[in-house]
Amino acid sequence: MTTLRPLPLLEASKSGKGLYFRLMAERQRINPEDYADDRRVSYLVDEWKRLSRAERDARELVEVDPSMHDLAQKEFDEIEAQKDALVEKIEAIVGKEGEREWPDEIVLEIRAGVGGEEASLFAEELAQMYLKYAESRGWSRKTLSESRATLGGFKEAQFEIKGENCYRELRYETGVHRVQRVPATEKAGRIHTSTASVAILPIYKRTKIDINPADLAVETSRAGGAGGQNVNKVETAVRIIHKPTGIDVRCTSERSQAQNREKALKLLASKLQQMRDEEEDRQRAADRKAQIGTGDRSEKIRTYNFPQDRVTDHRVKESWSNVPKIMAGSIGEILSTLSAGEQGKNVATNE
Repeated sequence: MTTLRPLPLLEASKSGKGLYFRLMAERQRINPEDYADDRRVSYLVDEWKRLSRAERDARELVEVDPSMHDLAQKEFDEIEAQKDALVEKIEAIVGKEGEREWPDEIVLEIRAGVGGEEASLFAEELAQMYLKYAESRGWSRKTLSESRATLGGFKEAQFEIKGENCYRELRYETGVHRVQRVPATEKAGRIHTSTASVAILPIYKRTKIDINPADLAVETSRAGGAGGQNVNKVETAVRIIHKPTGIDVRCTSERSQAQNREKALKLLASKLQQMRDEEEDRQRAADRKAQIGTGDRSEKIRTYNFPQDRVTDHRVKESWSNVPKIMAGSIGEILSTLSAGEQGKNVATNE
């Protein structure tokens, strides 16, 4: 005669809560309920909770009618397997965030968007906003490359920022920033809307990206400078094109070609890593069949409304006054709001 093993939860109910929680600890490495408000996995947690209720129903069924033990055990085994699979999925998603290295070096990349010369002026103002904030935090700053527009401002620019927690604090700034104001060149006093895109690229000491040298096209040129007998005599500027993706990076900040090449390769690796991370994010969103923001650069994340003296972040649906102060680098409150609690976890959502 075969003796059926007791249901773990039924056994636990006889031995007290202590055994129940020990069994739970042995069976799962995390508590899914801790992630109920994390939008990355909330749909999985909801299913885990539903199965937990089914477990309780199975236990109550046997308590009312012991003859139903065999049926309840079969149901419990199926539920147990489903819950284990859910926990593994949750761990795979939140574990990536928990184990993530927070580098202390980033590249701030800013490009003018829609709006012509006004967009270029706004791009430079954004750059100065971040550089002033970096200065207030004691982080080092260095210009890697810049391309100026006719009336001033940046068509595009890249800056190296180094300092403790610089990536962790600025990581949510990636996206399209919009400005609404009357340009200095506007004679009729009409409000114009312009945009600039911001990218915060983490520079890891050890990257998981392997770059095949055969995939690279490397060009060298003479770096521009402020003058002097050595300017434009040696080809120290380096441009690297990653042929499979078309990613184009350029570095002119160092004195030697070798140093510029090394820095350009680090920047390329960072961009490839970001591309892979974004693809994983898109795949995760597709898996859960829910429309969430991906943090893609094409998404408008923030509006700087000068006439109304208001800055609005559309992801967290909050606004701050005193635009001049914010543009002067006082963005700590905005960054804290984005990073705080569940808003930090859900900051990619832009509804």
